[in-house]
Amino acid sequence: MQNNELHRIVASAIIVKDGKFLITKRSPSKKMFPSLWTVPGGGIEVDDYINTPKSNSDCWYFALEKSLQREVKEEAGVEIGRINYLLDLAFIKPDGTPVITLSFYCNWKLGEVKLNEESVDYAWVSFEEAKNYEFCPGLLGELEMVDKILKGESINNITYNPNL
Repeated sequence: MQNNELHRIVASAIIVKDGKFLITKRSPSKKMFPSLWTVPGGGIEVDDYINTPKSNSDCWYFALEKSLQREVKEEAGVEIGRINYLLDLAFIKPDGTPVITLSFYCNWKLGEVKLNEESVDYAWVSFEEAKNYEFCPGLLGELEMVDKILKGESINNITYNPNL
């Protein structure tokens, strides 16, 4: 790692529709986690904001959200509603790149699933059904957290309040 402050920033979307989660199966040609199940998402790019008007004289607001909306549309062909923060995680890619992933959950808004070349299959599954799939590390736990949040149950001693 050349610079301790530089990270790849990635966002993922746990998309909920009619009580089920959209999951996608990664292509076998992917370098990381080939053929495992995941959720749509990807890295933020400077192009997600640089050519748009600034929110104020100094910066762009909601750059990560816009990036996540773009990634979901590219990877799964659907639009999402308001996104809610779930958690963050960090890992080091095999090439030594440090990655910060921000995991969000949101409702499906519009569109039929149409996958790009990054994925080979998809399914809408309940949390119980998700237990039958082989996921990227940690993702089944994230689905469980969202399942509990949607049921109004506590996660990590925090009870979800849908009015917030």
